[in-house]
Formats: sequence, C-alpha cells, structure tokens
Amino acid sequence: MRITKQKLYSEIKAYLIITLGLFLNAFAWTAFLIPSKVVGGGISGIGTLIYYATGFPVGVTFLIVNVFLIIIGLKVLGKGFGVKTVYGVIGLSVFLSLLQSIIKEPIVNDRFMAAIIGGMIGGASIGMIFTQGGSTGGTDIIAMIINKYRNVSPGRILLYIDLVIISSSYILFQSLEIMVYGYVSMGVASYAVDLLLIGSRQSVQVFIFSKKNSEVADMIGNELKRGVTILNGKGWFTKEEQEIVLVILRKHELQQVMRHIKEIDRDAFISIGNVTGVYGKGFEPIKY
Repeated sequence: MRITKQKLYSEIKAYLIITLGLFLNAFAWTAFLIPSKVVGGGISGIGTLIYYATGFPVGVTFLIVNVFLIIIGLKVLGKGFGVKTVYGVIGLSVFLSLLQSIIKEPIVNDRFMAAIIGGMIGGASIGMIFTQGGSTGGTDIIAMIINKYRNVSPGRILLYIDLVIISSSYILFQSLEIMVYGYVSMGVASYAVDLLLIGSRQSVQVFIFSKKNSEVADMIGNELKRGVTILNGKGWFTKEEQEIVLVILRKHELQQVMRHIKEIDRDAFISIGNVTGVYGKGFEPIKY
C-alpha cells in the first residue's frame, strides 16, 4: 500500500500532537496533583494511591496495569487496540516516570489551585490525544469490556470507576478534604475534555451563491476533499434560476474555504450556520 506525502505528514502531525498531549498530562499529574496528594481518576489515580502507600513510582504502576488490561482487552475485544493506544500507554509511562523523578514539590502550594490547574491541564491534554485518534488505555479498556456484556454506557462506567478510585483516597489519607479535591479535579478534567472535543468537532453548514459555482464546487472537492451538493433555486426578485452550493465543513476548515471563495468570486453571497451534529462519512459515526 502506497503512502502519500500528505498522509505521511498527517500521521507525523498526529503523533507529535499526541506526544505533546502525553507530556502535558504527565506534567499535570507530577507537577500539581501527585505532590499535592490530590487523587484523580483513572489508572494514574490508582498509581497515586499506590505511590503514597508504598513509594512505588506512578509511571511503573501505570505501565504494569495497562499491559495487564491490554492483554485482557485483546482476548475479550479482539484486535481493537491500535498502535496509537500502545504508543500512548508507553509514552505516558515514560513521561510520568521521568517527570516524577525531577519534580519533587508541587508548583503551587495551594491544594485547591493544584486540583483546578492539574485537572484543567490533564483534561485538555486527554482531549488533544482523543482528537488525533489516540488513547492512554487504562479504565477506557475496562469500560469497553463491561459495555460488551452489559447495556451500560462507557461514560457512566468511567464515572463509577473514577468515583471508586477517588473515594478510596479517604482510606489512605483519612481526609475528606483530600477526597473532595479529587472530585474537583475530576470535574474540571471532564469539563476540559468536553470543551476541547466539542471545539474540534464543531461543524458548519455553508450555502454559497455565486456565478462561478462550478469553480467553487471544484475547489471544495479538490482542496478539502469534501462532498458538495448543488441545489436549484430561483431569485424571487430577478425571477432568475440560480444554482446554490451546499457544503458541510469542520469549523476549522471554514477560513480556508472563505479565502478561496474570495479569490474565485469576490461578489459571492455566503450564508453560514452552526449545526449541532453531523453524522456520516467524514464526520461522526452514527451511534443511535
């Protein structure tokens, strides 16, 4: 199978963004959450509990637990784990181990601020990884396994698991305050993930009225590889037949389209509307 330069560039870019996301996630844990004794959710949260109970490094715990989960996942779910998931697990384990050996004190002394900042950076970094098709494994695998046999949404399963992990911090630290900070961190992280994912998946519906509709349609098809629909219309005032170009785009693609339309026809009339959801080829899969 021949790999084009564009596809190679796209893959390199995806791995660079995933790597940055892995580093930021490890930084959030090692610089804010772990040294402040804030126990968040996921395998990193379990690693934090084990670290304070035994002194065992979080990165090593993260790797061991994930290897175990991936082996079980492969047997139960089949070969559903891509290279990016394995890359994410190994990369985050390395960054956690490296940064924890360097950072010995929290960057901020206030535990509440550490929970907020750590949760925000950690959530945003996970969102970055998700946008590139990556994953850090962990409790996601548990959620997929349970979802295969029980009609429970993965999101709800992850929420229950995180609640159990954070609640367990009370057994170790005997502090309601620390447990509450863990919930604060989890809430902020969830909000940050949703915010970043929604931003990257926002779509717009564009109607283009132009006397050079063919050129505009060709540009959209060739430059962005997006499907174009030509609608037949009629101007009520002029009584003239008019072809209208309809295209649905990701929001980040809009600026490029507008720039090209301006080059083709400066007199084009354009209507843009945000859409709440777009499902199908090139957008989100139909899950309902």
